[in-house]
Amino acid sequence: MPRSAEAQARHDATLAAMPAVFVLIWSTGFVVARYGMPHAPPLGFLTVRYALSVLAFGLWIALVRASWPSGRAQWGHLAVTGVLMHAGYLGGVWAAVKAGIGAGTVALVVGLQPVLTAVWLSSTGGAHAVSPRQWLGLLLGFGGLMLVVGHKLGAGEVTAFNLALAVFALLSITVGTLYQKRFVKPCDVRTANAVQLIAALAVTAPLAALETGRWQMHPELVGAMAWSVLVLTLGGSSMLYLLIQRGAAAKVTSLLYLVPPCTALMAWALFGEALSGQVLAGIAITAAGVALVVRSPR
Repeated sequence: MPRSAEAQARHDATLAAMPAVFVLIWSTGFVVARYGMPHAPPLGFLTVRYALSVLAFGLWIALVRASWPSGRAQWGHLAVTGVLMHAGYLGGVWAAVKAGIGAGTVALVVGLQPVLTAVWLSSTGGAHAVSPRQWLGLLLGFGGLMLVVGHKLGAGEVTAFNLALAVFALLSITVGTLYQKRFVKPCDVRTANAVQLIAALAVTAPLAALETGRWQMHPELVGAMAWSVLVLTLGGSSMLYLLIQRGAAAKVTSLLYLVPPCTALMAWALFGEALSGQVLAGIAITAAGVALVVRSPR
């Protein structure tokens, strides 16, 4: 095989594996939140995370002399995406965890993103009309979620407040994904992420100043911050941007139903979060429902 063909084969293999690798990285975000939240206020943590991420991307951009997005419109679209997919989504998740919701539960709520995305695309009409199979999947997904969340409502983990924060995160990343796919033109992933993070920082920093929580230096906090910046932001967010721009958003959302069970297993192993039969059944029903919604018709 010629060398160029080998390089192309490696490139194709990397692209094929990217959605699955992204999901594995994304699943750790909920666990990292559990490690970081006992030692810092959520928005304060995210403010430092965004600032360090902007610095890291800035150094990377300077080293490779990456090109910045052209035109005010693209800067504006990237800023809106950053506010939704960083400030809104992450702010909702971290605040929900700080408010007492479990990592597995918040992952399950946000894991309904494929359902909302599919229903929104279907509602536009034409070839994307909602099929009976998709409506069945939608009902199963919400039924499974209620089985898990309802089980914990009386136990003190899930409250109206922290559940609302988790739903806010779900809506933010769903709208952000659709908005980016619709309005953001392909550009360098490093400069695009930098613009998004600057916008998220501008929104989050003033809100963080209103928080009353105290910082407590701890190895778990340092580890959570390092993982958040180097792996989740520079790695995970960059991969998500590339996947959406390459037209693979549907594939990513179809894999996101694997995030809740992966996170639940991690939370069980690391934090001792309960995995009762009812919780496992709810996860399985939700996964089945999402799979019905996002599965391509034969």
